[in-house]
Formats: sequence, structure tokens, C-alpha cells
Amino acid sequence: MTPSAQAGYRRNLRREWMALALLILGLVAWLCASGGLRRIDHLVQDTGMRLYARPASPDIVIIAIDNRSIDAIGRWPWRRALHAQLVDQISAQSPRALGLDILFGEEDADYPGDDVLLARALERNAHAVLPVARRGDGIDSRADVPLPLLRRAAAQLGHVQMQPDEDGVARSLFEREGPQTAPWPHFSTAMRCAQGLALPQCRGNGAPASGPWIHQDLQILRFAKGEPAFTTYSYIDVLKERLPADALQGKYVIVGATATGLGDMFAAPMMAQAERIPGVEMIAHALNAELMQWQIRPASNTWNMAFNLTPVALALLAIVLLGPLAGLIASSALFLATLVAGAFASALVGWQFAAAPALVGIAAVYPLWSWRRLSAAAHFLQLEMKALQVAGLTPLPEESVRPLLRGDLLERRIHAVEDATRRLRKLHHFVSDSLQHLPSPTFVCDAQGCVTLANEAALNYLPATQSPQGQAIARLLAQLVHPATGKPLLPQDISHMTEVPPQQEGRDAQGRHMLLLCKPFALSGNTIWLITLVDLTDMRRAQQQRDQALHFISHDIRAPAASILTLLEMRREFPEQLSQQDLLTRIERHARASLSMAQGFVQLASAQAHEYHFAPFDLADALEETVDDAWVGATNQKVELTITSLPDKALIDGDRALICRAISNTLSNAIKFSPAGSTVLCALTAEAPYWVISVRDQGPGIAPEQQSHLFQPFKRLHEGSHPGIAGVGLGLALVQTVVQRHDGEIQVHSSSGSGAEFRLLLPQEA
Repeated sequence: MTPSAQAGYRRNLRREWMALALLILGLVAWLCASGGLRRIDHLVQDTGMRLYARPASPDIVIIAIDNRSIDAIGRWPWRRALHAQLVDQISAQSPRALGLDILFGEEDADYPGDDVLLARALERNAHAVLPVARRGDGIDSRADVPLPLLRRAAAQLGHVQMQPDEDGVARSLFEREGPQTAPWPHFSTAMRCAQGLALPQCRGNGAPASGPWIHQDLQILRFAKGEPAFTTYSYIDVLKERLPADALQGKYVIVGATATGLGDMFAAPMMAQAERIPGVEMIAHALNAELMQWQIRPASNTWNMAFNLTPVALALLAIVLLGPLAGLIASSALFLATLVAGAFASALVGWQFAAAPALVGIAAVYPLWSWRRLSAAAHFLQLEMKALQVAGLTPLPEESVRPLLRGDLLERRIHAVEDATRRLRKLHHFVSDSLQHLPSPTFVCDAQGCVTLANEAALNYLPATQSPQGQAIARLLAQLVHPATGKPLLPQDISHMTEVPPQQEGRDAQGRHMLLLCKPFALSGNTIWLITLVDLTDMRRAQQQRDQALHFISHDIRAPAASILTLLEMRREFPEQLSQQDLLTRIERHARASLSMAQGFVQLASAQAHEYHFAPFDLADALEETVDDAWVGATNQKVELTITSLPDKALIDGDRALICRAISNTLSNAIKFSPAGSTVLCALTAEAPYWVISVRDQGPGIAPEQQSHLFQPFKRLHEGSHPGIAGVGLGLALVQTVVQRHDGEIQVHSSSGSGAEFRLLLPQEA
């Protein structure tokens, strides 16, 4: 697909997402405003209420007019003298407040004196509350209040109205309800007023006012846990004084009907669907909520709208920013979080939110967006297939692919693009494998100079603990410096990469000569750098060896020949100054020196270039033989040659002749630098996995700063200190070459004036 087509595809996808977002957010806003999912909200809120329920306050006691009391006293209504007796017996235990959830709206025609008895009992209590009920509906409702005699005897009046929701379940009440000029507080609040608290809602026992009926300050009840939730005593038990002496002391006592068919019964969220609770228990739950300060109010329309739109908006962003799987997980998490918040927000923060619109919106986001993405994917595959055909990567014809379902256009397109993708993948693997198997270290860097790709040779070139991916190429190759100036070949500032020459030679920390090739190219509008390192170490070493050979031929080999010619000319011009015997002796010495140098040069070249003939042999026997051969030279130098340690057998796999030559050169070097009368010690020991040949002399020693030049060809470290010792510096170079070709190593332990010890480490036979 061309860049313009890709941009158009992305624009269309953004438009579809915006249209989907507006549609779902608008739906959620409409559901919030209309309240069309209230039943779902009630289900969520009731579930949270049950799960987060807490025990009731122990200060609330219910005196129940239950079935047992009806059986003992007789059918309802009872004489008010009984109620007066009950009030006196309750007052004797000094409760905080007494609430009689019994309507006394009419005089007792049969027993007129009972009203006076009840009024006097209420006056003696001084903390009694009587109920006010509503007659009729709407603003024309009127109050059903107690008799004036009883009303004046009561300390407070309170309404007992509950507010059933659409499903018939009573979950809320109004804190104030009644005539507009003087509404009554709820019965539970009135009991707290009767206790003596100066609350703003307290109205006392005044006569009902006039005006339309109003209700104010809706409050949602938070129900207490337990069945029963409150301490309950039977009416008949109180009359017969069967209660403990302090059962009602300091309590809020509510008297009301719980018997079957007697009094109001309400459906409550804490109860099963078929069960109801009496009005007196609803009053107790309301009073308990006030005592526990469980204030729950419906959230305002603005906050409720924000509560529902926010998680839906986050779900819409998640599906477009996080991808399919992460979007699904995020949407599920938002759904659960909204569900939990809707269930427990009322108990935790005191506001009740309607979460159903948000739940519906979140549940609709992912399926709708997946449908649009699936449609867009089918269209995208069709465009990609056409682009691949234009590029020459023609996929299989659509007719040759049989989909699982007839008419499944998406599957046909997937198969066609899959075939073309397989071809592209093979081509990519070919190019990638070719890059990986290049013999030279190769790095591909982005415009910022960070490595995006490195082949196997590059990984081997860098330290094993250093991963090049994402690293700055200038930092990775900081040890590659110019041999003359010592400055890094690559600049630390990537902006100066354009000033780097296409090729330049440097030396790394291991002393290797590397050719740095730096080539930029453009890819998708970005600059990509291809950096390759070519190892020139062998070539530079060969050049150095060639220069050394030319110097050896032009100087060291030429000098003895020139000396011989000079002697012959002196003999010819001045025969009396140089006898024939002296002439022959000097010519022989120069010839032997020239032959020795030529032989050393040939041996070193052979050790460096020729093929080695490996075979098992006994290194102990070879050492003993080499020491015997060196005995004559040591005797001439008046040096004692001693083997201090020699095993019975030391098997090794190698070229015996060259190893003997290396040992001989080491011994000769030790003998040359040993003063007369000293001893050269030889030893062969085992230090797994090596056999160690040690040669120690008592000569002048080697300074530490000179030890790094010991094994360089034609390097004579003793020219200044021991000019009389012959040699051209090829002996130890041969030793190092032979030991290294046998996968061994050489160790030197020495310091000025304390002799030197050379240790040849050769691998033991496997």
C-alpha cells in the first residue's frame, strides 16, 4: 500500500472511531438523563448494600406488637390504658427516647378515660414521639395527626412515610415532609429531637400547619446487617415485666406492629423478594443510619453524568490506543471497576451513582469497534493484495482458496495476502541471513547513531557482555582510534557523522588494525548508516614482516659480506699487516655469523608459514635430548646446565622438531646471558592442562618495561647493556611462534639484576 493510501486508511479509521465514540457517549448520556435502566441500578446498589452491610447499633430496641402478644391480649385495637401501662413500664427504665408507631387519630369512644391515661403517661415520659401519616396523594395530601390531647402530651411528632422505587422496594425517605410552611421531620429524626438534641429539623408537638404537601431532602437508607437486625422484645413481655431491669436503659425504644396483617409492610433490599419488613423496623433502620452517620444521598445529575461518561470514554481510548487484547482487558477492567464503584460508592463516599448506563456503554464499545475493525481489515487486505500484485508478488488466485464458510470474503483475502507474505518473508530471511553471515563486523544504525542491527561477526568483535542493540555506535567503537592521533574514528556527536570519511584505518584496544567503512543511505525518508569493519591485521603484519626481512637482508646479511670484502682488500693492499691465517680466521667468523643469521631467518619463516606435522611424542625425552645438545655450548660459556625436575613420561601431540628448536633457542638465550660460573636450571612439570618447561638463568634480568618487546623479530634488547653478545633477535620470536601454533603460551618472570625465568606452556595430550 502506498503511503498516501495508508494515510487515507488511518484517517477513515479515525473518523469511524469518532463516530462510534459520539454514538456511544450520546447513548450513555441519554440513558443517564432518562433513567431507563433504574432496575439494573437497583440490582447493583442492593448487591453492594448487602455485601457492605454492618451490624446495627445496640442502642435501638423494638417493642413488637407481635402474634404472641395478639394471642395473649386479644384482637386489635387494644385499650389505650394498656399502652399507658406500657409507656410507664418503659419509662421506669429511663430510655433516651420512646417512639410509638401507632396512630391515635380518633378518640376512644368506648373508654374515653383511656386517652387521658395515655396522655399523662406520655407527659411523664417527656421523651415520647408520635407518628404523623399522610392521607391522599400529591400536593393535596393532608396529615393524619394524633388527637390534640395526645399530640400536646408528646415531646415530638415525626412522619413515617417511605418512598418505594419503581420496583416497589422501599430504599429511601424524605427527611422532612408535610405542609409547606411547617413540614415534620422523619420519625427517626424526631426521636433524636425528643432525646434533647437541638437539631434544625426539630418541630416539637405543634399543631399542623396549612399549605400544600411537600417533601424535602431525599435520603437513601443504608440497612443494617442481621435477621433480626435489632434487639426485639414482645409487647406482652414488657407488660408482664419479663425484661431485665436495664434492658431499656439509655436506649431508643420504638413500639410498633409486627404481627401478620397488622400495620404497614415494606419490601426492602436486604430481604428476599417474597419477604417484607414492618414499618417499625424501617424506622429503626432509619434511626440506626442517623446514629451511625450513614448519610447516603443520590448524586447530582452532573456528577452522575460524569461518573458514567468517564469510564466509557476511557474504554473508547483503550481500544484504539492499546490494541485488541490490551483493549479487551482494559474494557473488562473498566467494566468491573464501574460495577464495584456503583455497588460500593454509596457506602464509601455517601453518594449513590447510577452505574447501569456506563456498564451498557462499556459492554457495547468492544463489540462495535471490533466489527468496524474487522470490516476495515477486510478492506485493507484487499488493497494490500492489489499492491502486492502491482509489485510483482502475485498471490494465489482467490478462486483457488476454499474458505471454511461460503461467501467468506475476508478469509479468501487473508489466504491471498498470506501467500504473498510468505514470499516476502523468504526474501527477508535471505537478505537477513546474508547479512548475518558476512565475514566482517557490520552494524546498521539509525539517524541518531543507535545500533538497530548487528551481524554475528559484529557480536563476536564486541565484548561478550556488551549487547549492541540500542547502543550508540560511537560508544561501542570508542576504542577504535586513529593510530597517529589516538582520537576515536567516530565522533560522539551524531550530527558530525556526515564529516566522517567513507573509509579510514584505525587500531583497537587489542592492537588490531581495522578499516572502518561508513556508508549512509536513505530509507523511508530517514538516514540509515551502514558501518563495516575490515580486519587488516594480517595484511599489516605481513607488511611489517616484509619490511623486517628487507631490513635483515639489506643490513644484517649484508654486513658480514661487506666485512669479508674489506678484509680481502686489506690483504691485497697491505699483505704484511694481515697474515693469511688471521685472514682466514676472520673470514670464517663472518661467514659463520652470516650463515647463522640466514638459518635463523629461514627457521622463523618456516615456523610462521609452513604446515606443522603433529604426532604424539614424549616431551620429557625431547627436553633431555635438547639439554644434552646444549651442554657443549654451556661448557664453552663455563655455565652449568641442570635439569631439576623431569617426569618419567610427558606425552604431547605436536611437531617434535620445532618444539625441540624452541627449547634449544630458550636454552641458548639463557646460556648467552649467564655469567661464567653460574647455573641454568631446567624443569618439566605438569600444571593441568599444560606441561610447563621452565628455564631459569642467573643473568642480568629483563626490566618489566622491556618484556613486551622480547618476542618481536629483530628486536635486540641487549645492544646497549651487552653489546658483545651476538644475535639478531630471531630466537625468541621463533619460540613464541612455535608455542602459539601449539595452542600454548609463554610466561616471563624477571626483573633487572635478578635473572630471568621463561616458562613454555604446552597442552598435554588429550
